[in-house]
Amino acid sequence: MAKKSAIEKNLKRIKMTKKFEQKRLKLKKIIMNKKLELSERFAAQLKLDKLPKNSSRVRIRNRCGISGRPHGYYRKLKISRIALRDMASSGKIPGIIKSSW
Repeated sequence: MAKKSAIEKNLKRIKMTKKFEQKRLKLKKIIMNKKLELSERFAAQLKLDKLPKNSSRVRIRNRCGISGRPHGYYRKLKISRIALRDMASSGKIPGIIKSSW
């Protein structure tokens, strides 16, 4: 099980990302528009820099929904390899059987 503080911190980042998503997109659109004046684009860049760092989407860490483990994460299932193995062994995932020979 991952530390509670790490899981909570990641959830806080997810909430903050959702909150500032539209604002970030607008500012990035202004910054990337080459037809605007350089001063306007620079002002938009400064505004973007003043937003919280944790509102950026790249700061979110993929974590297992069951254990909170950050490594060995399957995107499709949104769980870690260890949680997948445990669930497969107990028969909680249909169609998946733990192999043994």
